[in-house]
Amino acid sequence: MPAGESIWGGSSAHTGTRPAHAGRRHRTRRHTRAGGGTAAPGRGAATIFRPDAPPAQARVYAQPTLSHREIEVLRCWLLSDSKTEVSGKLHVAPGTIKSHLHRIRGKYEAVGRNAGTKASLVARALQDGILTLEEL
Repeated sequence: MPAGESIWGGSSAHTGTRPAHAGRRHRTRRHTRAGGGTAAPGRGAATIFRPDAPPAQARVYAQPTLSHREIEVLRCWLLSDSKTEVSGKLHVAPGTIKSHLHRIRGKYEAVGRNAGTKASLVARALQDGILTLEEL
């Protein structure tokens, strides 16, 4: 064997050792389940697209029981820049807005849905129909 050439063919800095890719099998064809489905583009082989399958059902989330005032505060805060701005619009003290938001977050946590940040509260409000994307 010439110097600088590995036993696996080609040159390698580590002669006599197996390259990392040697012996691995690469699948070039996506496998599908019986039924004629094809792998969805951009997805792994486990994700199957079947045109004859019924549409996926919307995910159902456990909803906390928010009062009308909590919904009003939540909507106003999500559409505003600050709690001070919300307190001015709703004619309450900023501490009251903080209390409402604390209770709202606690109610979401109680049903197993994270709501620790404003972004996560936006997501919960969208999921629960409190806000729409057009409003944002």
